[in-house]
Amino acid sequence: MTKTKPATKPLTRGERNADWIERYCRVPEGKLIGQKVHLSQNQRRWLKRIYDTPTRTFILSMGRKNAKTTFSGFLLLLHLCGPEAVPNGQLFSAAQSREQASILFNLSAKIVRMSPDLSETVSIRDTAKQLYCPDLGTLYRALSAEASTAYGLSPTFTVHDELGQVKGPRSDLYDALESASAAHDNPLSVVISTQAPTDADLLSVLIDDALTGADPMVKVELYTTPVDDDPFTEDSIRKANPHYDEFMNRAEVRRQADKAKRIPSNEASYRNLILNQRVEARSPFVVRSVWMENGGEPCEPETLGIYAGLDLSSVSDLTALVGVSELGDVYPTFWLPEEGLAEKSKSDRVPYDTWAEQGFLETTPGRSIEYGFVAKHLRQFFDTHNVKQVAFDRYNMKFLRPWLLEEGFTEEELARFVEFGQGFISMSPAIRELESRLLSKKMRHGNHPVLAMCAANAVVVNDPAGNRKFTKQKATGRIDGMVALAMAVGVMPNQVEEGDFDDFLMNPVMAR
Repeated sequence: MTKTKPATKPLTRGERNADWIERYCRVPEGKLIGQKVHLSQNQRRWLKRIYDTPTRTFILSMGRKNAKTTFSGFLLLLHLCGPEAVPNGQLFSAAQSREQASILFNLSAKIVRMSPDLSETVSIRDTAKQLYCPDLGTLYRALSAEASTAYGLSPTFTVHDELGQVKGPRSDLYDALESASAAHDNPLSVVISTQAPTDADLLSVLIDDALTGADPMVKVELYTTPVDDDPFTEDSIRKANPHYDEFMNRAEVRRQADKAKRIPSNEASYRNLILNQRVEARSPFVVRSVWMENGGEPCEPETLGIYAGLDLSSVSDLTALVGVSELGDVYPTFWLPEEGLAEKSKSDRVPYDTWAEQGFLETTPGRSIEYGFVAKHLRQFFDTHNVKQVAFDRYNMKFLRPWLLEEGFTEEELARFVEFGQGFISMSPAIRELESRLLSKKMRHGNHPVLAMCAANAVVVNDPAGNRKFTKQKATGRIDGMVALAMAVGVMPNQVEEGDFDDFLMNPVMAR
């Protein structure tokens, strides 16, 4: 009796695309150059995630040298001349510089040249950084943020290459390409990058939103080493590098890890590029891990004494009032002018407008800070809290005082406002007290996003005697909330024992 041969299970769309890549593509670089591609298990799984269920955006973030760009090239060719191609489709890759934009083009062109089948199908236009498939009319172009315009395009497929290099929550090139994709029924955008330095940067915003699962068509694969792990072990390195044992030069990665361990100034870049952590390349006053350890929700103050810092801005800058209870609960309030808020969000690369909509930022009418609104809030603050002292910088106080009087502040209440200098002599003890409270996990700031932005931006400078103060010249953005927080702590009674906190200023090693 002849046995019936079992029916072959049909390939899924992702499996079909994986087989196409392995059949037609060649390894463009490295020790296996020119050989047929053999996709890793992770790469096959990513293809299934992208193509076996509806996908609008796929975000892939991991450490360097995991063949991210090569994988992007495979996806690009799938849509240029493979089974995902849409006749007359426009394909783009977007990068922040011309040099970065050329990397994906050059690598994809190498794949085409090495493949006998693809080289007969795809025309390479080196000068224009274009790939063209005449039979399908599909065209790929490499764009950079330095291009004069990206409007008027109609992409069916886009690769956003190293989007982590975008500082702040917005990119004109990203916005232009994503909005232009709306002309098609099933556009696909792929973001492949190491992580951005801060939570407020565009890639971080996209990753954090994708991780919520709010939009099932936006998918993320994030490989990162937890900040609490020992950053120099192979187990930690593997968590951020899915191809550590397949494509990567392990000896070279170990050399970089050993160098970062010996030389603290190299640790930040090592954490970002190898461990794929959100780490600033500079040394902020407080590292992210320490700040997050103090992210508990503040309790209601009830009868506890409150000490506050008031950083009064010039007419159009951020004004900050930060109160701190005797137990370390932090109550921040921020103001900006309402008019021009969207433009300021764009220029500062910070989502002020979004924070205002979410209630984290107060706005005042017009194009300048109206101190009347600040005074009204202070009146309510005094009425509902046991305010002991409010530290202020005297420079702009003369403009606020008349409004305080109009709100009915008594002489006894006005006496609780105390001048607090911004120089080394006044700020150094306040900074030392603030860092000791943060290191001792004695603060609860509730991860307020505006205050977190100020914390990430704050850096300090030293005078010859070793005194410290915050400096706006070396900061990368607004620090007003941290200035106000330090002033508040500076006028509080010293409740934390002194310790040796010299390492806190801040070399990146403190992220351990």
